[in-house]
Amino acid sequence: MSSKDDVLSPLGKYEEGMAWNPVEKVIMERRSIRAFKKEPLPDRMIERILEAGRFAPSAGNSQPWKFIVVNSPEILAEMEKDALKIIKFFMFFIDYTRGNILRRLYILSWVKWIIRILKNKLHPVPFGLMSQIAQGRAPVFHGAPTLILLAEDRRGVASPPTDIGICGQNMVLTAHSLGAGSCWIGLIQVLMYLPKWRKKFGIKYPYKLNECIALGWPNPRVDGMVPREVQLVQWYERGMNDAPRITKQGE
Repeated sequence: MSSKDDVLSPLGKYEEGMAWNPVEKVIMERRSIRAFKKEPLPDRMIERILEAGRFAPSAGNSQPWKFIVVNSPEILAEMEKDALKIIKFFMFFIDYTRGNILRRLYILSWVKWIIRILKNKLHPVPFGLMSQIAQGRAPVFHGAPTLILLAEDRRGVASPPTDIGICGQNMVLTAHSLGAGSCWIGLIQVLMYLPKWRKKFGIKYPYKLNECIALGWPNPRVDGMVPREVQLVQWYERGMNDAPRITKQGE
């Protein structure tokens, strides 16, 4: 089954060997975009994207989120400047990949303990990105003309971060379906170290800000599937004492 099928299957129907339906096509072909045109998205289009997020499922229908839209070039530029300053400051102390060998060995001797504590935030992928940003080789917010900040209400039922993820996924899929590009950006968190941004966006208990979504017209437009790992799936189809059937999803 190919993403280039000319004919899409209808919604609400399944047949063996059928082509993707429109929802599947959007899911399979959506890609994270990190280069945007300066031209902003129409407000009504952004509102449609927000509405898709508003209708996301959440535990107990608690809807533990607040949406903040930033499309002021002045404010976006200030956010980029401050985020760069903070990342440069942090990386001066923890980037063990730069400098002479004595500096690298000294820093690594104690930074490894910080990495163990913050193993997700200082995973090699975000660590490498922050290093690139600190050296001026990558932007923080990709020059997007719009940011949607997803503030999490910690009073939500069960797992508010999960609900925020579902909500944001609705938004990025809708954005793609309308021809816009999007990218999740967790580095919005660094701005929360500055009181001026917490005050500006009204981020105080019970809200916290861990994620934002960059939105805009992609430059250039990029569609198509991105490779994914093959997953081993366990199927429990028989009795309690029987081993599961294992299949490879993605082959």
